[in-house]
Amino acid sequence: MEVTGKIKVVNPEQQVSASFKKRELVVTTEEQYPQHIMIEFTQDKCDLLNNYNIGEPVKVSINLRGREWVNPQGETKYFNSIQGWRIEKLVADAPAASAPMPAAQAFAPATNLNEDEPDDLPF
Repeated sequence: MEVTGKIKVVNPEQQVSASFKKRELVVTTEEQYPQHIMIEFTQDKCDLLNNYNIGEPVKVSINLRGREWVNPQGETKYFNSIQGWRIEKLVADAPAASAPMPAAQAFAPATNLNEDEPDDLPF
């Protein structure tokens, strides 16, 4: 799966334990209702974010992860995470060079007007 948008946040690397590290990225999608998607990069994938800055358009390849947890009271809870494994910069679309629009042609004023005809235009 992929998420595209602009980088909103690039957090520093977090050393969670002696053998586990992660780094979080937030990408804001560009759609009618933009979403702020937090994506985790773990272990050796943390270094993939070193050359990215806030505001850059990117495409991030992701995996959805889910896990089950039973709390001390015996209730089962489910958690989801979004894990990134590749990121690439997108080239901002350059405005297309449009051909100049032809000048509007001048029309001669109407001379055959009849004031007695009803004006049925809706505006």
